[in-house]
Amino acid sequence: MSARNSQTNKAAARERLRVERERQAKKEKVRRQVTVAVSAVAVLAVAGGVGYAVVQSNKPSHWEAAGKETKVTAPKNTEGTDGTTVVVGKPTAKKTLEIYEDSRCPVCAQFEQQVGATVDKDVTDGKYKLKYVGATFIDNSDQGEGSKNALSALGAALDVSPEAFLKYKAALYSAEFHPEESKDEFAKDSYLLKVADSVPALKGNAEFKKNVEGGTFDAWAMKMSAAFEKSGVTGTPTLKMDGKALTAQGSKNPPLTLEEFTAALTPALKG
Repeated sequence: MSARNSQTNKAAARERLRVERERQAKKEKVRRQVTVAVSAVAVLAVAGGVGYAVVQSNKPSHWEAAGKETKVTAPKNTEGTDGTTVVVGKPTAKKTLEIYEDSRCPVCAQFEQQVGATVDKDVTDGKYKLKYVGATFIDNSDQGEGSKNALSALGAALDVSPEAFLKYKAALYSAEFHPEESKDEFAKDSYLLKVADSVPALKGNAEFKKNVEGGTFDAWAMKMSAAFEKSGVTGTPTLKMDGKALTAQGSKNPPLTLEEFTAALTPALKG
């Protein structure tokens, strides 16, 4: 090989190497640009996701929003501001028994199963009127929505009639349907409707079903819950006759048996 050919070949090799280096440099530049772009998109996506999560976490829940409603649909057969005064019974009855209950409360269920039928009979007979105040604090202590949802459904029953309200309340607290406090069964509309099927006035009642599933009285339930909070009552069940607490003899506890209730009620009716 001549010296000239050798030089030519070397120059050609150097040119090929230069071209290859430039090609690799351009390829690496494009790769870096793509990586930066993808990273930027990823950062924006993460930031957007975090932002969305923050917005969602700060967004009030359905029940919180319902509690802030200024326009409240109250059930029929109610009185007072936002319909939170619920009094059932004959207008001629001179005495009023106040009952403060939370639908998920197991002790309320015990009271209703032992004494509820007697209270309903006394109200029907005109011995006294019944004033009901519903609470929802167990949803906070045990987590869930059952107390609020059941209270709204009770509003739907009250909208049908006071009698339907009393029978539905009894059914919710019955041994057959009342769940353990830790089980939030009342949060399910389907379960509340299942319980309602045991009440003739509510079974197959399309308006009642629509109000339960549509949450017609959700805001009312939250106003009722707020009324409980303002009452000064700290536990359920709490019973009062014309504002004075009814307790089991020799204690500050509510009367949970028929015997205890009768012993507490008799002097209260005379007072």
